[in-house]
Amino acid sequence: MKNKLLIAAALPVALLLAGFGAAEVAAYRSGDEKLGGDTTVYETGRNAFSLPAANMASERQTRFFIGNSFFKKAWVEAPSSTTARDGLGPHFIARSCGACHAFDGRGETPAFENGLQSEQPMALLFRLSIPKSDGVAPEPNYGGQFNNDAVPGVKPEGKVEIRYTERAGRFADGEPYSLAAPEYRFTELGYGPMHPQVQVSPRIAPQMIGLGLIEAIRDEDIVANTETQKNDPDGVSGRPNRVPDAFAKQTVIGRFGWKANVGSIAHQSAGAFNGDMGITSPPFPAEECMPSQQDCKKAARGGHPEIDAKKLDAVIFYSRTLAVPAQRNADSLDVRRGAWLFEQARCTTCHTPGYTTGVMKNLPEVSKQRIRPYTDLLLHDMGEGLADNRPDGLATGREWKTPPLWGIGLFNDVNGHTRYLHDGRARNLAEAILWHGGEADASRQRFAKFTKADRDALIAFLNSL
Repeated sequence: MKNKLLIAAALPVALLLAGFGAAEVAAYRSGDEKLGGDTTVYETGRNAFSLPAANMASERQTRFFIGNSFFKKAWVEAPSSTTARDGLGPHFIARSCGACHAFDGRGETPAFENGLQSEQPMALLFRLSIPKSDGVAPEPNYGGQFNNDAVPGVKPEGKVEIRYTERAGRFADGEPYSLAAPEYRFTELGYGPMHPQVQVSPRIAPQMIGLGLIEAIRDEDIVANTETQKNDPDGVSGRPNRVPDAFAKQTVIGRFGWKANVGSIAHQSAGAFNGDMGITSPPFPAEECMPSQQDCKKAARGGHPEIDAKKLDAVIFYSRTLAVPAQRNADSLDVRRGAWLFEQARCTTCHTPGYTTGVMKNLPEVSKQRIRPYTDLLLHDMGEGLADNRPDGLATGREWKTPPLWGIGLFNDVNGHTRYLHDGRARNLAEAILWHGGEADASRQRFAKFTKADRDALIAFLNSL
């Protein structure tokens, strides 16, 4: 249901009773809750991330739902009677896109029972590499991504063991908190030991909403964010990643992935089919079978390619046109107070609130939309605590892209958990903020010095997005 507007005449009294003045809350204008512009849907609950853009013409929705079917239904190993969906593997981490992005939402870290890990990660993948003079190279035995599942007759690459160590701390007012620091270990390796210089980067599957809108943000607006941040008093100094794109066939500004290591949804979709499920496509025609993986090389295939251009295009269209849910309670006093505190902590330096998108060919849904994703799409040094020590394109081992914030208050509704950051280590939004370091350390310190009421208000704002 759409937010009810506050009665303007009653606002000063409400502010007075709350103990702060009109200058200490963010302004609200009718329509501010439409984070995704005209694509916005007023939806909560399990399906909040799974709807087509609200401004999509009915005659275009068939293509959306075809893409949805290939995104969510499981693929099988070849040969199979299900020739439209065979070709899984030989190595993989999931059987469908929807297995990692359940209900088009945020991936979950493995479950623990009685303090022990009870399942293997699926939505949490692990990039692998070794250093070389001009960047990184695939790990010699396991390639660029660790795959802990395989089709019959092929050895899985191994298992991942995760342990958490609690780190205690206190807010300035004395309230205690604890942060869970993860440690990762690879066991039961199927193809011998890993290289002694292996670099490992854990990355959780993010929510799918608004990807087409992010792609429609103009390059010049992303670059302009770097100019805005020059001479920032907190030392914030972001920069875009620049990466090769298999569809554009040139280097482009990175927008997707935790290190902005992918420049288009088309590349992201085809790359995920190939890396996560072992499904070949026209831009990614080969399986990643390393020299030591002879059983991988001999395994059955599902055709060349295993997903053709037409089906892949439907998945890309689907991914580009998922709607963004509206902000909840955008006009409420605690949310507006939290939005003002979010600015006071200078979180908006990196989590840039708004843009007007450019024109995307054949995508009127995402073109010329006024949106509020809360991201600058730039790389930032986030400190040693979050460092994976693995370069990715221009990104260093301490740099991460500022992720969009829309939808973060709906993770529990959609996916039944509240795990945040690139590897899901943060169990709530306060922990996510407290892990910020490097260029974001000054903002983290401001949050830690807020009163409990102000911290709660800021979190209420984030949960409204």
